Order: sequence, then C-alpha cells, then structure tokens
Amino acid sequence: MGIISDSLEKATAATTTRPIPKSAGARMRYLVKQHKGSTKAVAQLLGISQRTVERYIKAQIRRPRKDLAARIEREVRRRWQPKVRERAQRRAAQTGGITLETRARFGFTAAPGTTDDGRIRLITQHLPPPYAARLFDAQATGASEQQLQDIAAEGLQEIYFKDNARRADGLLVEFTDIDYVELDF
Repeated sequence: MGIISDSLEKATAATTTRPIPKSAGARMRYLVKQHKGSTKAVAQLLGISQRTVERYIKAQIRRPRKDLAARIEREVRRRWQPKVRERAQRRAAQTGGITLETRARFGFTAAPGTTDDGRIRLITQHLPPPYAARLFDAQATGASEQQLQDIAAEGLQEIYFKDNARRADGLLVEFTDIDYVELDF
C-alpha cells in the first residue's frame, strides 16, 4: 500500500466504536467467523498452517510471533465493524468532507516568470465531500497510489491554492516528495 491509501485506511479505522479483540485467540476466532468458519482460508490469509489456526482458537497457543501478531492485528482491523466504517465514509462523502494534513513538496506549473519552484509545505486543509467521495471510490476500485495522490493534489489545488477558482487561474499543482499525510473525517 501507499501513504494515501494507508492514511485512508487509518482514518476509516478510527471511526470504529469498539476496540478490536485483545487476545490472539479472540482475534483468530473473529477472523474465522469472518471467513464463515473456514480455518483453511484464515491460514492462507495469514501464511500459517491450518493446524496453527486451530491451536490459537483452542487457546493451545497464546502468544504469536511478532510478525504473525502484526499480520493478525492488521487483518482484524481491516474487517472490524464494516457497517460503522461504511457509514462514516458515506457521511464524509455526502456531507462532511475530509481533512487532509500533509507535509510535502508542492511545485506548480504556471505562467513563465513566476516564482513557483517547488518547496516543502505543511498544509492542513478541509476538502469538500466530492473529493472525499472520489478518494473512497478510487480506493474501493483498487486505484494506484499515484491516482490517489492525483485526486488529493487536485483537491488541494482547487481548494487551497486556487481558493475555489477565485485566484491563480491556470495553476497546476504537483504533489511530490510526501513526508506524511494524515486524513480525518
């Protein structure tokens, strides 16, 4: 995954109303339940044997290795409270919008003779619902990280730099060298 897609996933996960299960056994039982009782599917998902999954469920194994614990937690978080996450995304896409905070290099394509060389900027900007909807739709359809960056850059271009078409007509923003991106809705 990439910076923008990870930030979208993190922002969506922050909308959950209950914490994920704490123990490895409870997390494994949740994953098996999500896969309609198939321990084989969970084993393939996590890259372990089916017998190991069964041993976690029966609490014969209690503490996974660090790398396995991270994979289990990541898969549980991806599937935790899907309706709550969906509702939060729909609300952001229809009425609330999304807040984007980033530190990245912004350069511009503008009229010759201007001082629009790229430089690192820290920007926190609320993007309206249409941009949030485009980001969610692109992520759901499996868009590349570059496509997600292009949508975010277009949103910042229109809202932050052009001030909703009130200035800087013809300005094209280049969004590169991303240090970090945090999204919230």
